[in-house]
Amino acid sequence: MGSQNIIISEVGPRDGLQNCRAVMPLDAKCRWVTALAGAGLREIEVGSFVSPKLLPQMADTAEVVAHALTVPDLTVAVLVPNLKGAQSAVEAGAHKLTLPLSVSETHSIRNIRRTHEEVIAEAKAIAALLRAIPAERRPHFEGSLSTAFGCTLEGKIPDAKIFRLAERLMAAGCDEVGLSDTTGYGDPASMKRLIRGVRAAVGADKLTGVHVHNTRGLGLANVLAAFEEGITTFDSSLGGLGGCPTAPGASGNVVTEDLVFMFEAMGVPTGVNIEALMACRSIVAEALPDEELYGFTPRAGLPLGYAPTNETRI
Repeated sequence: MGSQNIIISEVGPRDGLQNCRAVMPLDAKCRWVTALAGAGLREIEVGSFVSPKLLPQMADTAEVVAHALTVPDLTVAVLVPNLKGAQSAVEAGAHKLTLPLSVSETHSIRNIRRTHEEVIAEAKAIAALLRAIPAERRPHFEGSLSTAFGCTLEGKIPDAKIFRLAERLMAAGCDEVGLSDTTGYGDPASMKRLIRGVRAAVGADKLTGVHVHNTRGLGLANVLAAFEEGITTFDSSLGGLGGCPTAPGASGNVVTEDLVFMFEAMGVPTGVNIEALMACRSIVAEALPDEELYGFTPRAGLPLGYAPTNETRI
C-alpha cells in the first residue's frame, strides 16, 4: 500500500469558503495558503473564477493566485465554470483548471447555468484556448463529474450516463476526468464501481482523483475505497469546511487533518506535517469566527507514540 505516491489536494480556500456566510479577507487567505504549503501540501485549489455577484467569497481569486504562485513547489489549482473563467485563470497563471460537469443536468443548470451540451461546448472552447499555449506553460485541464454518486435534485444518476459524459469530456479535450461526490451520497461499493466503470470508458490513467464529501460520515471510508482502486489524488478541506450552495443538504468535505492522519497511520506517506497542518486552523478560526471547524484528529490529539512515515517531507 505504501508504494502509491498520493497527493492531498486542499480545496478549503475554494470549496470551503464558497459555502461560508462571511468573506475571508485577502490577507488571511494568503496567510492560509502559505501555511498550508508550509505544512507540506503540494496542491491547493485557491479559488474559482466565477461572478463575484454569485460568490463574493471568490471575488479576489486572481490576487490569491498571484500570491500562491510565489510559493515554491506548489501546484495552484482553480475552478472555472466556463470559457470566460478559464481565460481569467490563464491570465492569472494558474497551473490547473477544473471545469465542473454535473451529471445531474438539473444541478448543472442550477450550479453553472449550463446544460450538458453547453458544458461540453465550454470544454471544447477551453481546450482550444489551452492548446494555443506552449506545452511547457499549459495548465492541466480536468473535467469534474460532479454529483456522480447521486443528486439532491434528481436522485441517482444512471452509471451509463456518467460513463458517456466522461467519454465526452475527454473527447472535448480534457486531460483527465475526476469523480466528485458533491452531495455525499457515495459509499465504498459505489466508489469502487464508478472508478472501474469510468476507467474502462476513458482509460485508467485518465482518472486519478476523487472529490469526496462527508455528509453521511462515509468520507474516509470512500477515500480508502478509492485508494484501494489505485486513485492517487484526494480532495479535502481543512476543518471540513465546504459544501455545495446549489445542492440542498450537501455538507462539508473530508477533513484534511483526519485524511492525513489516516494515511500516515497506515504507513502511506502524504508529505504533510500534521502538527503544522493543524496549526493552520487558527488562521481560519480568527478570520471566520462564526464558522465551525470539524475534525476528530484535531479534537482528540495525536495518539501517544505517534510517528509519521519516514517519507514525510517535513
